[in-house]
Amino acid sequence: MLKFLGRGSAFNAPHNSAYFVSGNELVLLDCSMSAFASLKEKDLSAYDRIYVLVTHTHGDHVSGIGMLVDYLFFTSKTPVTVVAPSAEVREDLKFLLSRLEGCEDSWYELTESGELDKEWLTGAVPVTHSEELKGRCFGYCLKIEGKTVIYTGDSNTLEPFGKYLESGSVLYTEVSAHKSGVHLYCEDLAGQVRDLTSRGVKVFLMHLDDEEKIKEIMKDTGAELAPLDKGEDDMEDDKKILDRIFDISDSLYKDMCMNNSKDHALLFSYLTELGKTIVDADRASFWKWDKRKGEIWTMSATGVDKIVMPDSKGLVGKALRNKTTVITNDPYSDPDFNQEIDRQTGYKTRSVLVLPVADINGDCIGALQIINKNNESGFDDGSDIKKLSLAALVCGIALESETFLEESHHDKLTGLKNRMGFYFDFGGKYKEYLLPGSGKTMSVFICDIDKFKRVNDTYGHNAGDDVLAFVAQLVESECSDTDCVYRWGGEEFVMVMRDTDLDGAAAKAERIRVKLMESDIEADGNILRCTMSFGCNLFDPEKTIEENISVADGRLYLAKEGGRNRVVKADA
Repeated sequence: MLKFLGRGSAFNAPHNSAYFVSGNELVLLDCSMSAFASLKEKDLSAYDRIYVLVTHTHGDHVSGIGMLVDYLFFTSKTPVTVVAPSAEVREDLKFLLSRLEGCEDSWYELTESGELDKEWLTGAVPVTHSEELKGRCFGYCLKIEGKTVIYTGDSNTLEPFGKYLESGSVLYTEVSAHKSGVHLYCEDLAGQVRDLTSRGVKVFLMHLDDEEKIKEIMKDTGAELAPLDKGEDDMEDDKKILDRIFDISDSLYKDMCMNNSKDHALLFSYLTELGKTIVDADRASFWKWDKRKGEIWTMSATGVDKIVMPDSKGLVGKALRNKTTVITNDPYSDPDFNQEIDRQTGYKTRSVLVLPVADINGDCIGALQIINKNNESGFDDGSDIKKLSLAALVCGIALESETFLEESHHDKLTGLKNRMGFYFDFGGKYKEYLLPGSGKTMSVFICDIDKFKRVNDTYGHNAGDDVLAFVAQLVESECSDTDCVYRWGGEEFVMVMRDTDLDGAAAKAERIRVKLMESDIEADGNILRCTMSFGCNLFDPEKTIEENISVADGRLYLAKEGGRNRVVKADA
């Protein structure tokens, strides 16, 4: 018969979801998020195929299907067939999985119950639920172990199932402790159930929103609560973990989607918190791998500030170099473990699990590290990796998106941030400097390579590119921690200097001017010398960004008109 991964309603998790096994096939009745969490604990690779029979597309019934499809595609490769009860629900599921969940069509099969030729499936049964879902809610008639099995889904009546309910059949019916008109109310249902059980129908109750009240009302009807797949204590533990995961997900959603947050560090902070919660560990960190610099650094880390280290060191470096998961439950005996961080912080590391994360091409770009499992034995190389695999996948997708965003903000030739990066920073790290009356000082200068067109015309564009790259590196070398230089376009550059007044900006521009003037530039086999002109401006928060740049640009024009190779900080 059916076993239940959860028998609760939307108001009482774990949510209703059942399954049975037929040969080497696993058949699910709906798949909520809590059901998905329980399924991850099973060896899903043992099945030849997994079928998900969908009753209707309420989020609390189908919220785990997309995760299940993702999980199986990227882990065990177990095929998934999602079964819709009708053509209309099929279209809803297609939109949900492809558009909302982002599942590729090739990752799963989507079919209708009428097209599925399985001995265990008699057919989908239309039911009435809510007016808004009219025509899109169904139950199922199944044949399991030689018995007729009815699974009502969400319904406000048993009438559609009457012809199947005879002696020896099994009914799994939803029931509610609250009278709403869209669910089967327990006090109204009790008499029907008593009649059915007296006629030899086995009745199980599911989709329970208040178990204690329902048990009390139905205690003399002969019905039983739907059997849970796991013990009550285990289910309660799972509920607590899931509640915590949902809390983290909810906070992440609200902070990233509702508050217009541009702080991507917050995203990685939530993901690391999610990772350590899933496996019940003490700390977690998420690392980015910069292959060009040969460095790894923390995008987020519990309990410590940003850590930067060579990719040739540490367990994270080992996992990335070897493209493999690393586990050690005795780190101080592991030669690859970097003890220096423990010495600096006073923290004692007992166990470490590192999962490399990859981009869409399968190239490692970072790693999720979990520290100190909250038990004596440490991390398990089977269950803990399975639990974290999806979180690591999400981390990889997030990091790749962050990388794409970062690359879109940088100029490929010079490596400097571009104009898009300039405006992005004004919406982030410079935001407080835009507030009138903040008392904060910020200056900008815009500079231009003098007679740059002559370089391209005389020596060619390769030489021009070499000059641009050299100048960009020289200007950037003069940046302090509170400065940032941008390629504004062509041969123009802008530097933004926080906590710097106009005289300070002009002094920095002067140092750069002199340094460039005295530099030999190797440009496509030629040795050239160039000069630059500068226009400086003290940022005025009462003016727009464009107006402030325009003031600096006007002073750059004065520098050009005044003979070039000079710094101008005031209007004529």
